[in-house]
Amino acid sequence: MKSRIPRQASLMGPDIQNPFLHKLHLSPFHIVQIVLMSVTLAPLRLVLIGLLLILLWPLAFISTAFQSQEDRDKPITGWRKYFELPFIYIGRAIVFVIGFHNVKVKGEPKPSSEAPIICGAPHSSFFDTLAIFYCSGLPSAVSKKENSSVFILGSLMSYAQPVWVKREDHNSRTSTIKEIQRRVQTRGEWPQIILFPEGTCTNRSCLITFKLGAFHPGVPVQPMCLRYSNRLDTVTWTWDGPGAFCQFWLTLCQFHTNLEIEFLPVYVPNEEEKKDPKLFASNVRQKMSECLEIPVTDHTFDDCRLMLQAQKLKLPMQAGLVEFQKLHKKLGISLEQMQKLLETFGSINYKGDGLISLEEFSTYLQIPVNPALEDVFAMYDRDGSGTIDFREYVIGLSLISNPVNNEETIQLAFKGVIQGMIPYMIFLAVR
Repeated sequence: MKSRIPRQASLMGPDIQNPFLHKLHLSPFHIVQIVLMSVTLAPLRLVLIGLLLILLWPLAFISTAFQSQEDRDKPITGWRKYFELPFIYIGRAIVFVIGFHNVKVKGEPKPSSEAPIICGAPHSSFFDTLAIFYCSGLPSAVSKKENSSVFILGSLMSYAQPVWVKREDHNSRTSTIKEIQRRVQTRGEWPQIILFPEGTCTNRSCLITFKLGAFHPGVPVQPMCLRYSNRLDTVTWTWDGPGAFCQFWLTLCQFHTNLEIEFLPVYVPNEEEKKDPKLFASNVRQKMSECLEIPVTDHTFDDCRLMLQAQKLKLPMQAGLVEFQKLHKKLGISLEQMQKLLETFGSINYKGDGLISLEEFSTYLQIPVNPALEDVFAMYDRDGSGTIDFREYVIGLSLISNPVNNEETIQLAFKGVIQGMIPYMIFLAVR
């Protein structure tokens, strides 16, 4: 079945089909190793981590004790600052005990006065945060306010003076950006702020769309590239893969885990990039992509939301993966519209495999299979696979049935009219 709808390179699928998928492949050797380590070295490592955290907690507690709210809104100075070095050394000891015995650092981490913001990528694991112990100082992070009240963890995080995010505040995004801007404008008074602009964890196969929080201030940033090179990957934590505790325990069961941190030269934005955070973010991402030798894609956190919705609809999680940012930009379709389309897609795909067959297509339209129906089906089936995935469904429906008023989509729809296919598409759209 050959498709007769014109293809556009700008709407082709990404090179990396699913950056949110991670599967463990355990050999018999790995299984034996995990069993033996689970009753020997892993419990010992866990005890040592606990002891080091208990040792670290008094330092953090004392250094943040008796501070007024006014003091917390200022950078740590005076005698409290002397706790930073032992804090870093104990932190590195924890890193060693976990199994990162020789963290390789390439490049030179710059101080806050030169690069107020550190951009880390690819963000693939909760272990990425261990990189804070290898920066020029102890950087701050962005964290939800609820963490400040967690026993031990709250004191440890408070010492690093994170940017707290209040979930109940509807203006939290704006407030967070303003607080980051307030700190970075001091150029050296506050600690650096470390951000992972992808905003969610991936499998390190690509760099997804960067969020703009690190780039709104328009100040120099230092890109930080992370690499984990173990043959058995027990650190990657994605939406579709092993859970956090599983990955943490399996990492404790490794003899050794490799981590390389590469600090790239500070990226100083030009005037155009200062005015356009999207351009700034895109250019920094491209630099990091070249260093890591991996592609960039237009996936975002919204793809993860669609994956979760697909799971609720009893579809494979991967069915909701559409590279949302690209479709939003090219077709003007919103997340809410995409979610409604996914519900309709689920009702058509009664087999629940995430791929609409010609049989399901025919059943939904209540039309027997005939050449005309096959032509309509082929318009959706952009890759000629004989099935329609959700991405193809969205593109076909958006371009022909309700195209966005821009030059690209008008041209594509016009070609469809010439070929006499629009009536079938309109019929499907009103179903």
